[in-house]
Parts: sequence; C-alpha cells; structure tokens
Amino acid sequence: MSITPIRKRLSPAESRDAALEAARDLLVEFGPQAVTLKAVAARIGRTHANLLHHFGSAAGLQKALIATMAGRIVGEIGEAVVRARTGDQGPQEVVDLTFDAFDRGGAGALASWMILSGNEDALDPILNAIHDLVDRLAEGHDSDDLSIHDETLQLVLMALGDALLGGAMAKALGLPRERARALAARGLMAGRKSE
Repeated sequence: MSITPIRKRLSPAESRDAALEAARDLLVEFGPQAVTLKAVAARIGRTHANLLHHFGSAAGLQKALIATMAGRIVGEIGEAVVRARTGDQGPQEVVDLTFDAFDRGGAGALASWMILSGNEDALDPILNAIHDLVDRLAEGHDSDDLSIHDETLQLVLMALGDALLGGAMAKALGLPRERARALAARGLMAGRKSE
C-alpha cells in the first residue's frame, strides 16, 4: 500500500509565490525553455490547472517571473548605487550585481527567450523597473544631465550581451572571462570623474 503525501493547503498568495520561486529555480538550473506550467506544477506539487488559475498561460507565468525578478534585482542595484555614491562601495559592486542578475540570475536568458518567442511586452516589468530606478537616482541632479541614463543603458546592454555571449567572445579573443565587467566598471568610473 502506498501512502499519498498530504499536501499543505496554501493561500493563493503562497501558491503564487511558490510557483514563482520554482520557476526561477528551473530558469537558473535548466534555462528559460524549462519554465513551463507543467514543470513548475510538478516542482511544487500542484496541478497545471492551479497554475493556469494564477497565471493564465506559460507566457503569463514568465511575465510574472520577470516582474518578480526585476523588483528584486532593481532593489539590490539601487541600494548598491546609493552605497557607491556615499563612498561605502565602488562602482564594481553595481557592475557585479547587474552582470550577475543577467547571467547567473537568468534574466538575460529569460529576456532573450521572450523576445525570440515574440513575447516582447513581457519585458515591460523589467524595463519599467529600471526606468523607475533611474528616475529615483536622478532626483536632485540636473534634469539636463543624461549621464545616469547613458550609464544605465551602457551597463544593462553590456550585462545582457555578456550573459549571452561573454564567455564565448572572451575565449575567442583570448581575453579573461571577467573583462566585460572590468570595462563596465571603468566606464562608470570615467563617468564619475567627468561629473
């Protein structure tokens, strides 16, 4: 006789959070193609129908995942920028957090997957979160000074590119794997010296 494990009843918010955590784990472990309703449901011991109720579709799950990731990533980066401005940390911390979010955190792979599958509007949460962060960081600075916007554009594009091609490109050019991070930090330092 086999004993069926008793499933703990979760509130809708707990069920949604568990699904998003499982989706993030699948993303990091196996890549964006593994973030399916079926795989997430199996990982948390719920049904496919339960996840359909919460997210509507796999695209809805992915959009919720990127929104959750964006909030966490942007919060960490914002705190690092504040520390860098007060002199507690250098720009390298900001660079490392950004590059790690896109590479090890899976945001680069998920963003690319969404774009390639025609789900570009799913990137809105991360783009809006970055825009809001830049606006907050620009408060109190000259409104004509677009350097923070330029720095953000450069850093995010470098981090995304590095997440997708950095290892292969560095190897092909005979450069150390961390070269893009060093270049990004150098760019932030140069921007600070010109202020």
